[in-house]
Amino acid sequence: MKKTLIFSALFALFASAACNNQPKEQKDEQKQETLSEMQKKVNDFAHFTLTADVSGLTEKEKQMLPLLFEAAKIMDDIFWIEAFGNKDSLLASISDEATKQFALINYGPWERLNDNKPFISSYGTKPAGSNFYPHDMSKEEFEKFDAADKTSLYTMIRRDENKNLISIPYHEFFKEQVQKASDLLAKAAKLAEDEGLKKYLELRSKALLTDDYFESDMAWMDMKTNTLDIVIGPIENYEDALYGYKAAHESYILIKDKKWSKKLAKYAQLLPDLQKDLPCEDQYKQEKPGTNSDLNAYDVVFYAGDCNAGSKTIAINLPNDEKVQLAKGSRRLQLKNAMQAKFEKILVPIANLIIDSSQRQHIKFQSFFENTMFHEVAHGLGIKNTINGKGTVRDALKEQYSWLEEGKADILGLYMITKLKEMGELDVDLMDNYVTFMAGIFRSIRFGGASAHGKANLMRFNYFKEKGAFVKNQDGTYKIDFNKMTEAMTSLSALILKLQGEGDYDAVVKLRNEKVTIGKELQKDLDNISNAGIPVDIVFDQGIDKLGL
Repeated sequence: MKKTLIFSALFALFASAACNNQPKEQKDEQKQETLSEMQKKVNDFAHFTLTADVSGLTEKEKQMLPLLFEAAKIMDDIFWIEAFGNKDSLLASISDEATKQFALINYGPWERLNDNKPFISSYGTKPAGSNFYPHDMSKEEFEKFDAADKTSLYTMIRRDENKNLISIPYHEFFKEQVQKASDLLAKAAKLAEDEGLKKYLELRSKALLTDDYFESDMAWMDMKTNTLDIVIGPIENYEDALYGYKAAHESYILIKDKKWSKKLAKYAQLLPDLQKDLPCEDQYKQEKPGTNSDLNAYDVVFYAGDCNAGSKTIAINLPNDEKVQLAKGSRRLQLKNAMQAKFEKILVPIANLIIDSSQRQHIKFQSFFENTMFHEVAHGLGIKNTINGKGTVRDALKEQYSWLEEGKADILGLYMITKLKEMGELDVDLMDNYVTFMAGIFRSIRFGGASAHGKANLMRFNYFKEKGAFVKNQDGTYKIDFNKMTEAMTSLSALILKLQGEGDYDAVVKLRNEKVTIGKELQKDLDNISNAGIPVDIVFDQGIDKLGL
């Protein structure tokens, strides 16, 4: 009996040693095969720790941070309700840990970077209006619904006891949550040493209780010398894919990188000249952008809510209020640490796979930073109000607005870099920007057709293909044709500016139907990128403890 046990133990030991002597690639492959499909989806998101150098913060700024983190977490709770409903009941119904992690990444049972397809069998198609509207509500019923604030950014649509539609302001629907967040911002304001930040926090605290964000947005625009910053409240309307009316709650907590910000300051003053040089008819560029706009670089230390769902934002252009933009412009916040993470973990590996080997030398972080920065600048250019009485571009284009606006910002940002180079204001090699831009299209296409950014990049890929902006080599890599890409960039900029200026909803739908498609060749490229194990996006390890506080 003892001999048998000894022999068995020795056999197991040798078997283990043999296994451990396998080539690493073979072991990784076997390990991958044992992973569940859900775990593979979770692994598509590369982990990245959000941190920053806090040694330069004052003691009161360090005391403010826990208050801001707590307020931001409340935005996360509210967004769960807007995007799905009851977070706790969903998570309690999931026994598999990987599925639970994936639900947390997606804020619900629908895969955001895969056209919102359900990944839990008990759920069907994601409602286009998320949870902002009753799931059984038809568009016809909503159109007949007589309520002055039904299209407000800040109302939830529900049914009363008689099953009739009613409109409930956010500050009433989320009363308990926004009161807590308001109190936390008020406490933080008392600690603020920067007068601009103090005023903003005080006004934002009140705005959460009234849904009137104009004054706090104006105060946010006036902040110039603050080191800490927080974006908080209902901001973007991407989550409402039914109409694009409803703003979703989110928050970013930021620490300014003053050294990088100084480099960027001069470009804000060039906005009027850049507006005049837009490649479109004069009638589509008559509006004058505010010159109070500024560009700054930040380390982001916390994401919450809408901005943390699925793909992660790496730059911010706010406020969205057209009245604020026309009066004071907008602020462009470059999230440098998050941007660096996406560049290193995603963009470079994609470029090494799909960009012609002779052009890979042009893939540079500085170019990625510039392309992203001027994307945000471009949101402030163009036209905000239609030229033919259809109201704002946002109202005229309805649910088509977001993806076309992102498309405008992408292509117009590249156009602006080209113009600044011609003006002698930007010392760049344009091929660096163009090639990095092309690799970036593949990065963003992977966000899927359910994403505004995904739609914008699909449209641009197919437009570039039609115009010969790139050629595809026999080995499957892409080579940029500089001259044809310049021509395509200019003509696409003109097209989008015209569609926005005319508020031509039908033409935008036609453009989407024709260009927001994934052909067989492109799908094969995307499959190759996925099979190479390149992350789709990043997921953050974040919290006050990551800052060492």
